[in-house]
Order: sequence, then C-alpha cells, then structure tokens
Amino acid sequence: MGIDPGIADTGYGFIRVNGSKLECLEYGSIKTPAGQELPLRLHTLFKELQKLIKKHKPGAAAVEQLFFNKNVRTALIVGQARGVALLAISEAGVPLLDFTPAQVKQAVSAYGQASKLQVQKMVKMILNLSELPQPDDAADALAAAICGANYRILNK
Repeated sequence: MGIDPGIADTGYGFIRVNGSKLECLEYGSIKTPAGQELPLRLHTLFKELQKLIKKHKPGAAAVEQLFFNKNVRTALIVGQARGVALLAISEAGVPLLDFTPAQVKQAVSAYGQASKLQVQKMVKMILNLSELPQPDDAADALAAAICGANYRILNK
C-alpha cells in the first residue's frame, strides 16, 4: 500500500508483488470538501483509509514524508492528515515504511527530482497500466507503494 497524504486529496495505491512483477490492484484518491471543518475532514480520511486497508489487507504501507514548503499553515494541516493515515495503518497492524519524496521519485524514475509527469509515466510503465494514473496524488501513492515493495524485496 502506498499513501500520499493531503487534506483535500489523499492519494492511495495498492499493488501486489507477483514474482518479479508488480501488479496494480487499485488506486485513487480520498477527497474531502474544502468548506468542511478540519476535524470532519480528518475523520472522513481516517474512515476511508480504514475501509481500504480492510479490503486489501496490505502486508506493508509506504507513506511519503512531508515536503515542507513556505506555507507553514498548509504544512501543519497536511501533517495532521499524515498523522491520521499513520493512525489508520498502525491501528490495522500494518508495518509502516517511511520515505522522503526524493526516495520515492528515485525508486521509480532513478531521479530524485523527477516531475509529476515523469513519475506518472514511470508508474504507468512499471505497473503496465493502460493510461497515466490520475490524479497526481494517486500516481505518487503508487510510486510510494513501488518504493516500499522494492525496499522489502531488497531487505528480505
């Protein structure tokens, strides 16, 4: 499982390691209404992640660390969304793998500063998808899942 945390849009992606191939099971994003109070948005995110974890029963979850930008308020809110994701993962007993955005990009594109489009194209190719994964947050979550799968394979 891969997660790209956000308050408006949290990307998720589920993959399966099948021999030497990675297979995409499901991806998408959990959206929360902009006008809704933050506690309700966080609750929605938590409940939706619980449903997805229960459905797929992942062997591990790879979550992107926060990318700090100049907007401290945004970073704090995204941090709260990330905390809710970590809580859902922990409550389900799923092992956590934590990666920086650069590590995730490096895992799929061999370049830690890859653009969103480059990540989407590489995820499409690695998972043999028929189209670019949308939205960007879902592609980033699939990239995190690929990074996590590679990490687990290399560290067995």
